Amino acid sequence: MQITSKGQVTIPQDVRNRLGLLPHTEVEFEVAGDHARIRKVKRALGTGIRGNRALKALRGTADTRMSTDEIMALTRVEARHGRKAR
Repeated sequence: MQITSKGQVTIPQDVRNRLGLLPHTEVEFEVAGDHARIRKVKRALGTGIRGNRALKALRGTADTRMSTDEIMALTRVEARHGRKAR
């Protein structure tokens, strides 16, 4: 494996899988003597950017003209009749 002219290296798939390194996962490097360690950045609960990106992408995409109260009423009706809400 070689470092590219841009200073990049590909992390092997099996290593990414074992460490849970998904696209856009933030990592940090630690230099220890003559080697470096890579690890996922530990974030406080609720501060992840992946969820925020998903919410941003979905915001404003609903295609129904129902109000929140109307949607909630539908879920309550289904629950009263023993059906699962969708």
